[in-house]
Amino acid sequence: MKPALASFFLLTPVLLLGCSHGSQPALQPPPTTQAQVVKSAQQQLPQAIRTTGTVHAKETATISAQMPGTIRQVLVQAGDRVRAGQLLATLDDAAMRSAVGRATAAQMAVEKQQMAAQANAALAAGTLARYQELKNEKSVSPQEFDEVQKRSEAAALQLQALEAQSNEAKAAVAGARTQLGYMQLRAPFSGIVTARMADPGTLATPGTPLLEVDRDGPLQVYTSVDESLIGSVRVGMKVPVNIDGVGTGEAMGTVAQIVPAADPTSRSFLVKLDLPASKQLRAGMYATANFPGAVRAMILAPQSAVVMRGSLTWVYALDPDGIAQLRYITLGNRHGDQVEVLSGLAAGETLVDHPGDRDLAGKRIEAQP
Repeated sequence: MKPALASFFLLTPVLLLGCSHGSQPALQPPPTTQAQVVKSAQQQLPQAIRTTGTVHAKETATISAQMPGTIRQVLVQAGDRVRAGQLLATLDDAAMRSAVGRATAAQMAVEKQQMAAQANAALAAGTLARYQELKNEKSVSPQEFDEVQKRSEAAALQLQALEAQSNEAKAAVAGARTQLGYMQLRAPFSGIVTARMADPGTLATPGTPLLEVDRDGPLQVYTSVDESLIGSVRVGMKVPVNIDGVGTGEAMGTVAQIVPAADPTSRSFLVKLDLPASKQLRAGMYATANFPGAVRAMILAPQSAVVMRGSLTWVYALDPDGIAQLRYITLGNRHGDQVEVLSGLAAGETLVDHPGDRDLAGKRIEAQP
């Protein structure tokens, strides 16, 4: 029994070893696919200081009532185009029309008194002239002449007083008509209605906004620049601007104005950038501006090699054997068709260009010419 048992234990490792070699699968080579490749690179570029802002019209008018009154009509809606002088809204003008009527009647009454005074003054002047001849002929007493002279002077003074009253009455009529004109709200220039804040039946009070109108023409981006950077910003500087709602890529804005006073809360300055004319731009759109900062070394990768899905961003980087590795990266600012890579990638790495929706991780990449 003992020799047989010993033989069994000697044969067991050999059998197990043979079974182990027989069950190990053969290694399969990774699948191969063709794709265009690009490289990341390190460059010395100005650091872009990104600020956010909003697109505005160069001129915006807030339409409000100058006299209190009930809104009778609002003739436009937000989005309507209007021309200069176009009627936008009307207020109840019954009281103003009555005031114009009263002022006009008062003016007519004064004018009639003025006509009577003119006739009286002319008669008094003629009588004085005749008495002057009689006085020269010593045919009238000095007292009689003095009485006629005083009546003539009084008639002239009364005429002057009525002329002043006539001017005052005319001014009252003009003022009443001006106030009547305030009951009609008109467009100050040609443009587009951007907001309507009131409807018929609402009581309009002076200073309360009723409508907003943006003037036609090129638009601007209003953005805030920190006080530590404002020294490098100057009027006429070209600044890249991105407007997501347009989707036409990067536009070049021009610094048109730097408001000299800083916001005491944020310690920033308002900067206005002129934008090139575009039919796609609308006031109120969100914009980002990239002001140039200090020059520094940064790693850039072609934007076409970057895959973005929700909050995740990655590239397919090739290892020394040409195998694609999915590499998550953190992006910085764009520079033309290149994008700064803050982490996850080194300079000189080979990347798959235009990967699209393909899953290339673990595949061998054959570079296309």
